[in-house]
Amino acid sequence: MDLERARRFYADKLGLTPESEGPDGLFYSCGGTTRFLVFPSGGTTSGTHTQMTWNTSDIGAAVADLKTRGVVFEEYDTPEVKTVNGVATLGESKGAWFKDSEGNMLALGQFD
Repeated sequence: MDLERARRFYADKLGLTPESEGPDGLFYSCGGTTRFLVFPSGGTTSGTHTQMTWNTSDIGAAVADLKTRGVVFEEYDTPEVKTVNGVATLGESKGAWFKDSEGNMLALGQFD
């Protein structure tokens, strides 16, 4: 993992600035109540499952905004999940997935 590349991705693409940083990595705060850590790892990222989801009340607007920043959303067309413009409708909820610069699968969720 390249910590500086990740820092640029989270800043440029997601508009996030580390709240603090130390030898363990970069700590970010979202919504004032949630923190997450981006840390150096020697392992290989699988990118096959969601590692973090941000809740949004308007997933269409959030996806459109992130696309203008260069975020590329995953597109799926399976019997279980089909996306349209990066957004899947899952019952009463909606989801959209993208990978960060290090291959971690991240998501947006709208849970109605």
